[in-house]
Amino acid sequence: MQIKCPLCSKITTWEENPFKPFCSERCKMIDLGRWAAEDYKIEANMQDEDQDSNSQVMHDPQKEGEDS
Repeated sequence: MQIKCPLCSKITTWEENPFKPFCSERCKMIDLGRWAAEDYKIEANMQDEDQDSNSQVMHDPQKEGEDS
């Protein structure tokens, strides 16, 4: 199967390609560098994160048995 490298758009093969989905180690490392430099960002809804952290109950083994 032929694919297009997401970085340079060069046509490459999927099979036996150790750098997939990239065409080469160079393109793979450039992409990794962009993630490390925070050039790419994944948007997150802060309200969802706040609700998740507030709804988690921490288990405290020292408090077990205090109610008894």
